[in-house]
Amino acid sequence: MAALFAVVLIAALVFGLVLLWLELRHRLRPASPLRLRSSGWKVQRSSVNQWQVKGTISIRNPHPRMEVFVPEIELKPTLLGRSDLSNVNVRCSLTPQHPDEEARSDGYWFAYIVKGRKTTQAEALITLEASDGTELRQLLDTLWLEILWINYGPFGRLQQRDGVLIPLRRPAPAQSSSSNWRQGDRCSVLPIRTHLLGTLDDPADVLRHYAGAVLQPGDVLTIGETPLAVMQGRYNHPANLQPSRLARLLCRVFHPTSSLATACGLQTLIDNVGPARVLCAWLAGTALKLVGSKGWFYRLAGEQARLIDDVTGTTPPYDQTIVLGPVQSSEVCRQLAAELGVAVAVVDVNDLGRVKVLASSPGCDEALLARALKPNPAGNANERTPLVLVRPN
Repeated sequence: MAALFAVVLIAALVFGLVLLWLELRHRLRPASPLRLRSSGWKVQRSSVNQWQVKGTISIRNPHPRMEVFVPEIELKPTLLGRSDLSNVNVRCSLTPQHPDEEARSDGYWFAYIVKGRKTTQAEALITLEASDGTELRQLLDTLWLEILWINYGPFGRLQQRDGVLIPLRRPAPAQSSSSNWRQGDRCSVLPIRTHLLGTLDDPADVLRHYAGAVLQPGDVLTIGETPLAVMQGRYNHPANLQPSRLARLLCRVFHPTSSLATACGLQTLIDNVGPARVLCAWLAGTALKLVGSKGWFYRLAGEQARLIDDVTGTTPPYDQTIVLGPVQSSEVCRQLAAELGVAVAVVDVNDLGRVKVLASSPGCDEALLARALKPNPAGNANERTPLVLVRPN
């Protein structure tokens, strides 16, 4: 008995050391402290066939000592529309606005050092012009602007890829006189169309703008978990990820249709909850699955394990990124409900009739939502109806 106890103790110690090694290696991996964000985007319509899109790109270094180089930065614009855009010419320029160095007149981006606890910025200008004179309003819908930049410092040379979505055209808000309500099970349902949402959007402003005119006491306004997540900036391009050996190994055991069945998809979860938790969840989940109890990996690995959408899992242009689930959903629902005067819920619905309420404001009738959303009125394609208004009959 004593020998068995000693073997178990040694095995537990070895396993604990393995978990510690995984966590330390994960937390000490090369990383840059620089943070990029953009703001102030405006669309100026010089003429019917020429528009200019202007905004500011800021790079912040929160580290107290480390100095990081930005030797390269490039803008990669992609236009989205509803017709052929081959006749639309796109020109980009980026003008540095460093606090301590003047920009070059030839537009060249020279390698710049962002010192500890300092910020620099640049003004981006994207010019859009239809070469055949066609009105751009008839062609364009959205500008997806990717920012490809290099971080260079003690951690090595890291390539970063960030993206911001800039709406060029917005649909009209829902109106009581023209709304196309659908009849459901003891309720009425109204899918509400919006523009493609992104980090430049505030959830409260979006809900108020598009649904405010049709809201009544007793209504429940729902928003999809993915649209809320992208407004929170919860997406990442796979180029920014460095899949670990653990991610490359474990991703092979998941069903091919799972968002965790790729090394980058699983690495996203590892970066979110840590490698030790993922490994322990997989070991425990596999053991319980052998005795007939399924689904424990997702319970033990945390909510994000179910909510991650891998590449192609969302609508363009986010289909090229990995989208996580939203954060602080319950608090968001409470705040939105207080501002709008109706119940608000964050939901995850699919075409198979699965309805999951991730979070809701106090007093929300979740049984009503289960009946109303089962036919998936928002759709899973390119409907662009992330908001669904439910009204009990």
